[in-house]
Amino acid sequence: MNSNTRIYKMSFAGVYPHYIAKAEKKGRTKEEVHAIIYWLTGYDEQALQKVLDDKTDFETFFAQAPQINPNVSKITGVICGYRVEDIEDKLMQQIRYLDKLIDELAKGKKMEKILRE
Repeated sequence: MNSNTRIYKMSFAGVYPHYIAKAEKKGRTKEEVHAIIYWLTGYDEQALQKVLDDKTDFETFFAQAPQINPNVSKITGVICGYRVEDIEDKLMQQIRYLDKLIDELAKGKKMEKILRE
């Protein structure tokens, strides 16, 4: 099992509190994290809550996402040592997109810039 497979099988609910903590530590809010998740995946509050309650893994989280935002190609830059736009594995790229957006939030970027509006 390669490390990617391990990440894919991780529960989104297991990582979610880290997204919130990372944002809140920098004075951002859970609502902003949710706005990013909704923007990226098309999930809404109810659907996200179900994902968390069901301990859905990352692979399923993205596979069942109602609508991956068509503007994801505008998400560029480096996260965890990888240039997100160059990641060939689609699922890993989607996971890194989310990491990148949360990272931008924690770095104080304005929401409209993060959401590529």
